Amino acid sequence: MTQRESMAYDVVVVGGGPAGLGAAIRLKQLAAERGAEVSVCLLEKGSEIGAHILSGAVMDPGALTELIPDWKAQGAPLNVPVSEDRFVFLSEGGSFRVPDLFLPACFRNHGNFVVSLGNVCRWLGTQAEALGVEIFPGFPAADVLYNEDGSVKGVVTGDLGIGKDGQPTDNYQPGMELHAKYTLFAEGCRGHLARRLQERFRLREACDPQVYGIGLKELWQIDAAKHKPGLVMHTAGWPLDRSTYGGSFLYHMEDNLVAVGFVVGLGYTNPYLNPFEEFQRYKTHPAIRGSFEGGKRLAYGARALSAGGLQSLPKLVFPGGALIGDDAGFLNASRIKGSHAAIKSGALAAEAVFDALGAGRCADELSAYPEAFRKSWLHEELHKARNFKPWMSKGLFTGTIMVGIDQIVLGGKAPWTLHHAHADNETLTDKRNAQPIEYPKPDGVLTFDRLSSVFVSNTNHEENQPAHLTLKDPTVPIRINLARYDAPEQRYCPAGVYEIVRDTDGSDPRLQINAQNCVHCKTCDIKDPTQNIVWVTPEGGGGPNYPNM
Repeated sequence: MTQRESMAYDVVVVGGGPAGLGAAIRLKQLAAERGAEVSVCLLEKGSEIGAHILSGAVMDPGALTELIPDWKAQGAPLNVPVSEDRFVFLSEGGSFRVPDLFLPACFRNHGNFVVSLGNVCRWLGTQAEALGVEIFPGFPAADVLYNEDGSVKGVVTGDLGIGKDGQPTDNYQPGMELHAKYTLFAEGCRGHLARRLQERFRLREACDPQVYGIGLKELWQIDAAKHKPGLVMHTAGWPLDRSTYGGSFLYHMEDNLVAVGFVVGLGYTNPYLNPFEEFQRYKTHPAIRGSFEGGKRLAYGARALSAGGLQSLPKLVFPGGALIGDDAGFLNASRIKGSHAAIKSGALAAEAVFDALGAGRCADELSAYPEAFRKSWLHEELHKARNFKPWMSKGLFTGTIMVGIDQIVLGGKAPWTLHHAHADNETLTDKRNAQPIEYPKPDGVLTFDRLSSVFVSNTNHEENQPAHLTLKDPTVPIRINLARYDAPEQRYCPAGVYEIVRDTDGSDPRLQINAQNCVHCKTCDIKDPTQNIVWVTPEGGGGPNYPNM
């Protein structure tokens, strides 16, 4: 049995996104205010804080203001206030802009900021360290540790120096055990440890299935004459058909930078749909392509997001810990925002943890956290938005009308709550009943292929390590996925990780996993029809290295 070193803390936080950093900062603030000693450790699987952070992003500063009231004086990188909102419906060759008068409140961004969430997290990291939080970047939490009574004891970081054959190499270093009185899980969407915790503690018994989207994003430097700092534009419609949920964002940042992206709901039915190609096709629309002519693409990335809303939130607490941020699903799909919700959920959990520590408790259920959430503005906000995604899943035309009624006429206070009937892996139709989609070849100027895109995501993994994309049953990709759905993993992965390869005569199809390409989006873990693909952590520091996404 491997002998591991261990370190003990009052609180261990898993994940260096807005939720984890918000929780760590709030804990240290409370300790300073009350003259208490609380030791806090934060693990981040990326090479640095912000390396794996990807979001649009338009940020509502409300939760940040609660956490750090003088954030502006402290140099927070919220530099570009939203100056204009546009919502546009696209048809194949035309477009229609929704008059501002008819925009629901969820699409109005006055008082918000266009940001790089990665840079916001880097700044939050400096704030956390200044308060005494110990941050360990490049250390993924690989597994959960349990006490004898079954409560969460902490986590163990991943081993280093394991070869592709699963055996230790000359560079082997065992992971370290981090023990805590309470452990907060803030891994982002579809956290691999949260998935295990939800199964072990049956946290999803009283909620709807979680539903997801995949968000793909590029960062462009554009012609200064076309740059409008603070412009926020969203579209719906083409290139997706009317029955498929999705849409685009285009945000003008500072320094002639534009963040452009596309979100596709992972409940889509056609196994031939390719979210990456839909994104590339979107940029060719006559109303869109002009923004990029004369510009240069700088970066690319992709990330899944939890879109189920209030009715898909699991039980948030279990003995010894809690789920926060998008690890639980605190994202407001109607507002296309989650960072403010992540910070708020982290702060609420931190307050419950601090009170528990002050009372001499440890490793029990932090019931004060979900109770505080139910009384908070965050719960009120998510309650108003709860019917947005269920309505939009009924198609663009019906969904648009019903969301308008729900949000404008009823103000989000309808006397009913719609529910999600299916998990996203259950929705693909058989390939015999599906229409193949022909996508145009990339031109290398406006549109690109996946491999050149992965290159500008700065993704890297140590090659001599076991694949972190694991299969429960290695026969399923050919026996089921290829036979029934023409191997949809070839298309839903935004990084070209999955390939069906054959002999020269076209026989003997088999799945090839190019794990080095993985951008840690988790789409495969979500959309695989039989849930046969399980994402686990690679060696620390592996994955994308986003500069300012």
